[in-house]
Amino acid sequence: MSSSIRLFSFGTLQDPVVQRSVFGRELTGSPDLLTGHRVDVLRITDPEVIALSGLAEHPLLIPTGAEKDTVNGQVFEITATDLTAADDYEVDDYGRTEVTLASGLRAWVYLDKRYLDDPAD
Repeated sequence: MSSSIRLFSFGTLQDPVVQRSVFGRELTGSPDLLTGHRVDVLRITDPEVIALSGLAEHPLLIPTGAEKDTVNGQVFEITATDLTAADDYEVDDYGRTEVTLASGLRAWVYLDKRYLDDPAD
């Protein structure tokens, strides 16, 4: 049996309005922390994403490797269908990778695609 699918959100996927649109429901999450990363800003040009989030600038996760750099967010337990929906919501500048959170949980997170080992994923 496979383990739970977890998604760490530090940005717009924490918004209940976005969650209802992307997942068809509001998610229940738990606070967690990601170390070795910082948040930057990405200017969004996709009109559908801007309309949904209400924001033209979204947070963008940048890996630094520095222990002092931390990002607060929420970890959600989701389904494989939810993960596909989140992939569809995120613009092409983001890539999904798995990380270990401060709690020790493993979770998917979207970060600046330029920092992925294989940006074609």
